[in-house]
Amino acid sequence: MTNGSSQAGEEFRDDRRVALRGLPVDVLAEFTRLDTARSVRALAQTLGITALTLGVAWFWWTPWVVVPAILIVATQQHAMFVLAHDAAHYRLFQNRALNDAVGRFIGTITGISMCAYRVVHRLHHNYLYGPEDPDIALHGGYPRGKGYLLRKLATDVAGLTAWKTYKYFFGAPAPNAATREAQRPLDDTSPALRRAAQRDRWGILAFQIGAPMALAALFGWAALLKYAALWMLPAVTVLQVILRVRAICEHGAPRNHASPLTAARTNLAGPLLRLVLFPHHVNYHIEHHLFPAVPHYNLPLLHEALRARGILEGAELRTFAQTWRRVYAPAIS
Repeated sequence: MTNGSSQAGEEFRDDRRVALRGLPVDVLAEFTRLDTARSVRALAQTLGITALTLGVAWFWWTPWVVVPAILIVATQQHAMFVLAHDAAHYRLFQNRALNDAVGRFIGTITGISMCAYRVVHRLHHNYLYGPEDPDIALHGGYPRGKGYLLRKLATDVAGLTAWKTYKYFFGAPAPNAATREAQRPLDDTSPALRRAAQRDRWGILAFQIGAPMALAALFGWAALLKYAALWMLPAVTVLQVILRVRAICEHGAPRNHASPLTAARTNLAGPLLRLVLFPHHVNYHIEHHLFPAVPHYNLPLLHEALRARGILEGAELRTFAQTWRRVYAPAIS
């Protein structure tokens, strides 16, 4: 089962390396059904928290308000990235034009190209841990020791790696970690997706340049300073830490690469971690790789169905603490 489009070069393929006996077709069909109201609620939650946080910090401009606001805004920018990810999978709305319009809007305000990300992310799903997988440069090679990971997180929070993140989301991931060759995501992409990605990039660049200029022209340089502190600063610092930690929680230090049950990881997390690190059920990552057509709000139900049928036996199901200890363990020689 693929989702969103049956055209070659647009599909996200289910990972067929796992025998999914015992999961009825009608049950899976119900899990893949899109619910417009639930997507709207997810969008309203994330955009509402963001707007409220920005509004409070904008008018109560003190360190006691601004510093927590920066942290909260970073978590909600991450939540927007997750919703843009769902749009890239065609999983926000049944109507593709609406799905892509909302996904592109979220991407535009956060500085990423949903359409270009769709091109890159297809390769991650369709060639997980293969040489074509563009995400290995971020999460591959763990464990490498606690010192290595802490140095990486320090460069993230200092804002030194943000350019790599935005380059990735504009369709230019880092070179393959093993071969050092440049990834070519467009080689496996339909012409329609390729054109959409090119148009999307120009629109985002225009917005990201024009919005600050318009803000300064209308409200003065003080407003531009607040925008930089409350929106740009969390995006290039705290958000980068969140993105790295989530990526290595999902795929870092896997037991083996032969199956999505062990090449991906589902992180069992409480409410606080779900808010900060795993919004919109993104912690159910094995389930997402098995069935990318399932929208995020049905992933917990899919998890329980797979677990009840023994399909997740031996899979990478871990608490965050267990994952973290595995990721920062000493490097394997």
